Parts: sequence; C-alpha cells; structure tokens
Amino acid sequence: MRTIAVVTSTNGTVDCHSPAMHPAPRALRRAAAAASIALLATAVGCAPQPEDDANAKASGSTGTTCAKGELATKTSGKLTVATDEPAYEPWFKDDKPASGKGFESAVAYAVAKQLGYDKNAVVWQSVPFNKAFAPGEKTFDFDINQVSISAERKKAVDFSSGYYDVRQAVIALKGTKAAKATSIADLKGLKLGAQVGTTSLNYIEDVVKPTHEAAAYAKNDQAKSALQNGQVDAIVVDLPTAFYITAAEVTDGTIVGQFENQGGTPEQFGLVLDKGSALTSCVTGAVDALRKDGTLAKLEQEWLSDAVDAPVLK
Repeated sequence: MRTIAVVTSTNGTVDCHSPAMHPAPRALRRAAAAASIALLATAVGCAPQPEDDANAKASGSTGTTCAKGELATKTSGKLTVATDEPAYEPWFKDDKPASGKGFESAVAYAVAKQLGYDKNAVVWQSVPFNKAFAPGEKTFDFDINQVSISAERKKAVDFSSGYYDVRQAVIALKGTKAAKATSIADLKGLKLGAQVGTTSLNYIEDVVKPTHEAAAYAKNDQAKSALQNGQVDAIVVDLPTAFYITAAEVTDGTIVGQFENQGGTPEQFGLVLDKGSALTSCVTGAVDALRKDGTLAKLEQEWLSDAVDAPVLK
C-alpha cells in the first residue's frame, strides 16, 4: 500500500505527492530548463559579438568607402593631390597645377569631381617624381605626374587604372647625326639621356642598349640643358612632352621617332596611392568611369591633340 503525503503550501493550497506523481514535476522542470536555455540562447544571439561585428563593419565599410565627398582622405573633406615641381606642359599649364589647365590638371579635377569633391576641396602638394612612388607612407591622397604603371613600382605603391596610354620618344638637335636615326640600331652608338627613375630611362637601357652608359638627370630640365649643351646626343621623354619641348622649349630640336610599346600591354600612366590605400578602388572606379563616358578622350583631344604621330623606331 502506497502512502500519500499531504502538504499544505504557504498560499493554503494542498499539494499531494506520491511516487507515482513525481514524473510530472520533473517533466515540468525539464521543460522549464529547456525554455531557459532557449531564452539564454536568444539573449546570447542578441548580445554584441566582437568578431561578427568586426566583420560586419569591414563589409559595411566596403559598401560606403566610396560615398561621394566622404572618403577617408588625409584631410577630412579635402582631396590632396600631388605632382612634381616644376609641373611641365602639356600636362600642366604655366606650371600651375591648380589652374585646371593642362591634361593632368584637368584629369585630376575630373577624378575629384567623380569622387564628390569640387575644385575648392582639392589641395595641391609638391612631391618630387621619384618620391611619389618610393616606399613609405604618403602625404597625399593620390599623385598625378606621368608615372607609368609597372610591376616593380606596384611593390611599393598602389596605382589606379591607367588614365593615358603613352609611348616614349627620342629628341635630338636638328642637323645632327642623332636626328638622322631611323632605327633603334642607329641609336646604339649615341650618348642618350633621360630623367632618373622614368620608363624613358628604362627604354634606353632595356630597348636601345647603347654602347655608352645612359646619362640620368634629376629633372627633365637638366636633360634638356644637357642636349642643348652637347653633353648628350639625344634624350628620351614621353611623346606628348617631346612635342611640347620641340615646339616651345628646344626650338632647334626635333622628334627623331617613337618606340613601340614593349609586350602586349601598352604603357600607361596611373594615379599613385599609398600601398594598400582604402581609396585605390574608389579612384580606379573614377578613372574607369571617365574613360567609359569619354571624358578622358575629350581631355586628351583638348590638351594633347598635337602629340598625334611620329616615326616608329624599330
């Protein structure tokens, strides 16, 4: 015979307990525990999760990084653009990068506008050519200074997509032996010069491979002076610069010819940015948009239309 225990609760109700009745309360307790665990899991799911939040922030920032006028620039609300000094024509007009005149000045402002910055928000900075793509943190958001994109330079800096396809050209003084050259072979015995760190110098060393060591100059101005003073037989610069030099600066100079691009990809100028810059994809997107809508072609026609043709040296 099973005994039944009668217990009076504090509220006056009677609870009856017997061995046969024990399973029911245990089931209720298990259900309550399960409910508690479920609530706890829900609470934990709603609590801040450092790792997940970090990932969400990163992916979120990717979506908002290129918000117009709100980029993570060196100076909030401003876009800092760098170039060399002096700023040569036809890339810049009258050595005034901020004027908006000249191909690269115009391109810089077009990119700025595409990124959401008007002309008043663009700050210009002077940075020597070689320093622009040297290793180390930059003081500018991007540099525009006829810097050719190359795998070697990409080890130290980021580049946008190309904003100008370029060829290198040879300048000599009229009436000289160098001026009569019609092939690369004709250049091999000449004393050639170019600005240090440029693809112009690379073409001398890697394409012409002259018997005389190439002369390297810190500035194009020095290379031009060397040509005029007879220290070199010819100099190598990009084609648009060659047209300007022979038209306005070295008027007794002549364009001997231009080199073919080496390899399948044309040589291109690109905007230079910090290595790993958060702005690289935004700036590249801006350049790509300007190429697609015809702005780059229009600016090239406006500022570089004279640099259309020269004999090809093979």
